[in-house]
Amino acid sequence: MTKTEKIGPAILDDSHTFGPEEIQIVNSSVAMAEELVSNFYKMSASEWLHPKYDVKTRVDLNQDEIVEGPFAQVIRYQGQLKDTSLGSTSYDFYKICLQDHAILSALEMAPELELFPFILYIITHELIHIVRFSKFLQNFDASAAERMEEEKRVHEYTHDIIRPLRLGGVPFVLEFYKRWRTPIDGLKS
Repeated sequence: MTKTEKIGPAILDDSHTFGPEEIQIVNSSVAMAEELVSNFYKMSASEWLHPKYDVKTRVDLNQDEIVEGPFAQVIRYQGQLKDTSLGSTSYDFYKICLQDHAILSALEMAPELELFPFILYIITHELIHIVRFSKFLQNFDASAAERMEEEKRVHEYTHDIIRPLRLGGVPFVLEFYKRWRTPIDGLKS
């Protein structure tokens, strides 16, 4: 899920942030991922998580939301309804922080990957985490071993959702993430 090392300034130059075309692709993949995850969990529009999460790219992230390693991270914040002071009106708000630099670097190193299916996988994966946290199927503050098991489980669900799509580039993305669907040494399957 997350790793909290800071990134050096050289990684954060403009060449490692999404441009306008990539932002359009991100927006399209978010819309499709929402629909896929909603269908997978059989959630109605009223059950869906709006406005309890948001997706942001590098340009909209705070320095402490930028990490080295993962392609995205989910951060949980405490939200509160406007004009209320009661603690009972607070709620969990999740922020999917896309790590433009890591995604763009992966695309450079693996030219068979295409941005749309890659981002679709990443967003679908993170939305599954949020649904599982929101439905209390997984504890956000789990131990390291539990987080690793959950990561494997969520990759399996993401694979099951993405695999049937007739979308160019999907097979390469599924191959890229294949290692997450195999047993991890030291953990039960």
